[in-house]
Amino acid sequence: MSRDQRPNIYQFSKDLWFHYFKKRVDLIPNLSHRVLEAIRDYFFACDWYEVYDFLEFTAAYAAADSHLRFARISDTINSILERELAGYRMIDMQITPVTDEQEVAMLETSLADTQYEGVTIHLRTALQLLSNRDHPDYRNSIKESISAVESITRIISGKKKATLGDALKELEKREKLHPALKDGFLKLYGYTSDEEGIRHAMLEEPNLTASDAKYFLLSCTSFVNYLKAKI
Repeated sequence: MSRDQRPNIYQFSKDLWFHYFKKRVDLIPNLSHRVLEAIRDYFFACDWYEVYDFLEFTAAYAAADSHLRFARISDTINSILERELAGYRMIDMQITPVTDEQEVAMLETSLADTQYEGVTIHLRTALQLLSNRDHPDYRNSIKESISAVESITRIISGKKKATLGDALKELEKREKLHPALKDGFLKLYGYTSDEEGIRHAMLEEPNLTASDAKYFLLSCTSFVNYLKAKI
């Protein structure tokens, strides 16, 4: 393959063959157009979830390559997903079952926040666990979503070791949180913390669905954004 003609295709094919296809790089076709043919043949023959895996890999590669002309490949992917009425959108380089434009924008804003890194890490992990098509982990996705709220309440209250309940009560005392909001989120937190709840080890996995994890991710992200505005 000529490096001079299509250097991006050459490097992309090496990474694709080694990191995604898990094949030896000496199996890459010699000519760039043969590479494109091989990629096209794979793309149109693979299962639907493999299409999304491929898009995630490609988007992450494009975002990391400063020489590529498109800086927001996720916008292009999302426009096509929306046009085709797909039940997924790309958020933070993850294909996730969130389609509402406002919800997508809310998640993207939160995940782009570098000021509160610990909070962002919890939300990003929750999204990754929800979006994993091979082994989705709804239980731990919900835990990470709640942990994001715990993290931001500790920051605002100044109590690094406080429980979520204690931190919320402290925010209420400081008039940074309405009592009704505090009570509502404490009840939601209580659901995840009771004896039969999500946070406690159980002999069998709880009967959780993608809808449960999605609800907690969106609810907790919204609450985190609300609390950030109070700082």
